[in-house]
Amino acid sequence: MSPAAVDPADPRTRAWAYLSRVAEGAHAPLQELIGALGPEHAAEVLRSGTHGPRLPRALSDAVEARRALDRSAQDLTALARLGGRLITPDSPEWPQWRMRHFRPGPTDGRGRRPVDHAAPVALWAVGTARLTDIDRAVAVVGTRAASGYGEHVTAEIAGDLAADGYAIVSGAAYGVDAVAHRAALARDGLTVAVLACGIDRVYPAGNAALLRGVKDRGLVVSEYPPGTVPARYRFLGRNRLIAALSDAVVVPEAGLRSGARNTVSWARRFGLPVCAVPGPVTSATSVGCHRMIADGVAALAVDAAQVAEAAGPIGTLAPAVDAPERVTDPLTEDQRRVYDGFPARGAVSVEELSVEAGLPIRTVLAAVAMLEAADLIVPEGRRWRLAPVRPARPARG
Repeated sequence: MSPAAVDPADPRTRAWAYLSRVAEGAHAPLQELIGALGPEHAAEVLRSGTHGPRLPRALSDAVEARRALDRSAQDLTALARLGGRLITPDSPEWPQWRMRHFRPGPTDGRGRRPVDHAAPVALWAVGTARLTDIDRAVAVVGTRAASGYGEHVTAEIAGDLAADGYAIVSGAAYGVDAVAHRAALARDGLTVAVLACGIDRVYPAGNAALLRGVKDRGLVVSEYPPGTVPARYRFLGRNRLIAALSDAVVVPEAGLRSGARNTVSWARRFGLPVCAVPGPVTSATSVGCHRMIADGVAALAVDAAQVAEAAGPIGTLAPAVDAPERVTDPLTEDQRRVYDGFPARGAVSVEELSVEAGLPIRTVLAAVAMLEAADLIVPEGRRWRLAPVRPARPARG
């Protein structure tokens, strides 16, 4: 059966599309509001700011910058032009079994749940495959700067898993991600690319042909509406979905600071098995794998059979490791979101940053002051631009 086309005129679909943009990414309080009121009433409450329950501060702050920005019609029209569809909890294609990982979420000592421990509001998707086609799936993630060795072991493991009927889930980045997708396609397997931007964006540009292949024979999904550009915090959100859509995670090659460790952290939070492939002891691109294996974060695996059979108790989370300190490491989450909202070139206003980061203006103003004090941005009249990037500092201690 072909996936159903999107209907931009349907009020309920419009509500889901609005909710998908108004508080970007994972947001547990937004999910709770939708669960209590339903998507249409929840959208009206957020859009108007009236006729509903008093919103928790975390939610009101998250939607303040975008509550009046209803682009649902434009987003759904763009989706229809792509031949895509919006997969929501109303949809037969919604991966209910996979989304169980987010219910119930963990709590702190005061009974509060992390805001980011939440399923996506909806998934924007394009491709011939359906999420309900996925029976077994393995996430294959790792370094963007893959070595010849890393590319070889990734192709072998991903290709053999695909041939055995496993869907290969990855993030369409350069390096390990791209090799894993290509290996699955080469073996006529199913592969799913989870993006950190809108599905109408080709990122990275060098993987344009690969993404066309995944759309033609697999599935490209994102929780971000069309037009959304990549940003660091969106990659972190993307990583939790890569883990949630999989039954296990394997890391063929990863450096010490690789983003694959974030995907692994989510997999462990979900109780999923994690495997890592050892590499040459002289290779910086395998240090992350070696550390995960040594610390019990991942089981050692050398082939697809070991990945497929990976099971057993999950160990404790790895301790913090010494690594070069980025200039953005001391920033708070809000400050990093504002910093990520700056374009590579040119200056922007506080109002533009508020919309891009999805944060209230008062929060953006405070973050801009801190970023300027840290010499990460420089003023241009009543606008700001990025300062030249400083090199990473050696770790203290």
